[in-house]
Amino acid sequence: MFFKAENYRHPGYLAGLRNAAPQAPGVAAWGLMTGVAMMNSGMSVMEAIAMTLFVYAGSSQLAAIPLIAAGAPAWVILATGFCVNLRFMVFSLHLRPYLMHLPRLERMMHGYLTADISYVMFTTRFLKPGQDAAEQSAQTAFLAGHTLTVWVSWMVASFLGIFLANMIPTTWGLGFAGTLCLVGILCSLASTRMRIVAASVAAITAIAAYQLPMKLNIVMAIGAAVILSMSLERFPKWTQGQSA
Repeated sequence: MFFKAENYRHPGYLAGLRNAAPQAPGVAAWGLMTGVAMMNSGMSVMEAIAMTLFVYAGSSQLAAIPLIAAGAPAWVILATGFCVNLRFMVFSLHLRPYLMHLPRLERMMHGYLTADISYVMFTTRFLKPGQDAAEQSAQTAFLAGHTLTVWVSWMVASFLGIFLANMIPTTWGLGFAGTLCLVGILCSLASTRMRIVAASVAAITAIAAYQLPMKLNIVMAIGAAVILSMSLERFPKWTQGQSA
């Protein structure tokens, strides 16, 4: 068991499972094609399984796969994964107040399991950390339910992709389903002027800097959006949750 037993008995756990269910097919499709891509790159079955279990980051895996296939130095592969996954540092800083009451091992497990979709859905549902033990329990149980659903969806589909790689043509383009899933969530969150402007700046920056190596355009996009958001916080009309 990943978490304490009380998490699984809490009503918030079932709420997390239900909340993650609509995104599970998109996550599974993305995981399936990531598994296929790993095998088609020349990785062995054991290497692909190890990467699936220990990396557990679709964008980082897909960025590293062509570098591994090309025989790039290990430091280049690691640097690429680090740059692509820098967004999780932002996620961790934001989630810290929600989870600091938990033991270190449980916090680390949440850190491993929390993916983009789980982070977005959790912070949308819980705008502020719990103020008492009951609220904190509800939040951690919800996060546990959501992250486990996403993790299971990804792992099962990735393993299927690994073992059935020769039977699943890459022309299906199933990996794009995961992207569509994230785009759908992004559109549902674009509910204020500040969010729309920040998302637009991030998108424009990522496209303009697309030619940068090691996916640094993603890092630049995150930095531009964060700097802009912090600057706009000085103006009340951008921070009062006004609808677009």
